Amino acid sequence: MSFEIPAGVMAAYIGANGAGKSTTVKMLTGIMSPTSGQAVVAGVEPYRERQRNAANIGVVFGQRSQLWWDLPVPDSFRILRRIHEIPEHVYRRNMALFQDLLDLDALGNTPVRQLSLGQRMRAEVAASLLHDPKVIFLDEPTVGLDLVLKEAVRELFKYVNVELGTTVLLTSHDMGDVAICDQVLVVNRGEVVHRGSMHELLRTADTRAVIFEYRQGFGHGDPLISPAQAIVLIEGHLDGVSASIHEAGRVRVEYPADRWTARQVMGFLLEHFDITDCVAPEPDLEMVLRRIYTGGGRSAGSREVRA
Repeated sequence: MSFEIPAGVMAAYIGANGAGKSTTVKMLTGIMSPTSGQAVVAGVEPYRERQRNAANIGVVFGQRSQLWWDLPVPDSFRILRRIHEIPEHVYRRNMALFQDLLDLDALGNTPVRQLSLGQRMRAEVAASLLHDPKVIFLDEPTVGLDLVLKEAVRELFKYVNVELGTTVLLTSHDMGDVAICDQVLVVNRGEVVHRGSMHELLRTADTRAVIFEYRQGFGHGDPLISPAQAIVLIEGHLDGVSASIHEAGRVRVEYPADRWTARQVMGFLLEHFDITDCVAPEPDLEMVLRRIYTGGGRSAGSREVRA
């Protein structure tokens, strides 16, 4: 397979377990060499010029460490500063940013080997960005983090992308990580089965939904109708549509996108219910990916490319 990611883009590279995501990242970082073909990162073949490539990139592997196991995190940072020859103003700027978003001071002088997974991941993320890399590779970068720190790490990735122009290639099973990316490449069984924006990927969903709330009646003097009766009415008149009681008494209507449009479904609901609130949420990303992984068909409009 073949793909290209333009400079300055945040791209998610996702697929089922065993699809080859981590192997691809290892080739792009120079850890592994491809058996055929070619990989180029910022003008460098990473497995042929590993030292030059290392100066251009940052890497976070969720289950691997780039820190010195028996040293405190500040000592690891000082070593990395010397290795990358980071200018004083860049080092100070980045350390201030990391302290603000990741609260690195809380790690103190504890050796890396004694840190929890979540604590270590905060330090790994900071270490990968310390030298202002042109490209950052992220393999499960938020594993072990609580919800607050996950959001902080994602904000950091978005910041370096927007403010510093850092290219981001992220692979993760956490849909919150994937959602921050502009572009998505989906790989399945050794093929790129979707390449495009997140919006384009979500539009390939074969099932869409409308969630609505209504006054307990048809309106126009008609008798009251319960949510259970509403479900019977909807499913009885719209072929292939399923309805269910959603939170707070709302009704969720799911319809096949190849048979009905949102306008048709909403038109029916407006005709039969006194609606007080109605929303058509974006398709669920996890559901779209599950359909692709389980052989539910290649995404509409996708392009398969081979080397």
